[in-house]
Amino acid sequence: MKLARRDFLYFAGTAIAGMAVPTLAWTESYPSRSVRVIVPFAPGGVTDVTARLVASKLSEQFGKQFYVENLGGASGNIGIGQAARAAPDGATLLCTSPAFVINPALFEKLPYAADKDFEPVTLICTTPVMLTVNPELPVRTVKDLVGLIKANPGKYNYASAGVGTPPHLVGELFRLSLGLDLVHVPYNSGGQAVGSAIAGHTPILFGALGSAAAQVKAGKLRALAVASKTRAHLLPDVPTMAQAGYPDVEGEVWTGILAPAGAPKEIVTLLHREIVKSLAAQAVKEKLSTFGYAIVGNTPDEFGAQIKGELAKWDKVIRQAGIKAS
Repeated sequence: MKLARRDFLYFAGTAIAGMAVPTLAWTESYPSRSVRVIVPFAPGGVTDVTARLVASKLSEQFGKQFYVENLGGASGNIGIGQAARAAPDGATLLCTSPAFVINPALFEKLPYAADKDFEPVTLICTTPVMLTVNPELPVRTVKDLVGLIKANPGKYNYASAGVGTPPHLVGELFRLSLGLDLVHVPYNSGGQAVGSAIAGHTPILFGALGSAAAQVKAGKLRALAVASKTRAHLLPDVPTMAQAGYPDVEGEVWTGILAPAGAPKEIVTLLHREIVKSLAAQAVKEKLSTFGYAIVGNTPDEFGAQIKGELAKWDKVIRQAGIKAS
């Protein structure tokens, strides 16, 4: 049967419209049930608090419950692995930290592939790693500190929140890039590392901004620089490492949202839009600000590019420093 041009266009248009309906209906009905947000760490940490803030706002915006499930253990690997194996339908999300990009170089075997098993949604927020010292140390700048360490090889040590944490890796990046004879002393938490620096046991500290900002303001620690591209809003007078003359020393602590690989692009786009909307809420901004975090909310592609870059960056540092998971 031969169709007239008018009839052909009618049938073609009907077919195209019919093909578009399932995708449109899918996103309009999402989520059809409660959404699980896996946090691969114990309750109470910044990643957990951030996930709960965002989940609460998403519950309001979507009219369906977004709830946090803490699956801690193995430096986050257990929870991340569970998220990687979840159905890619948007009903399970992962809220994680830089452990996501650090662990592939720390562990011989992982239950996930960071570059293949997830769809990035957005980077929620970041806070810089900060270099501070005990006030009794005779230094005022990063340059002073470098000179002191070089003049006394093997004498000084630095504290961090633990092996493989962002502060530890920034400390190693600092040590390696400048060829310093500096010893790392890991602690079980940022609070313990801060306490050691204040007491002078480990007079140099690499720590997340939020864990040490109050002590800097109280004069118990002296901040030399933040390892971020821009200055921190909590301590605007503290220069960046680049401003101090060391642009290669850069690293941040962050929190981001990902979905299992294969999640429909339409759902990822929708989630990104709604998460960015939730981050604009004053209560969310104020809460994250108290931890020293700056809100980001970048695109899935931008977050994906950051993940790729950090996987390579931290792999190089970990291998050069010979760091092993403890």
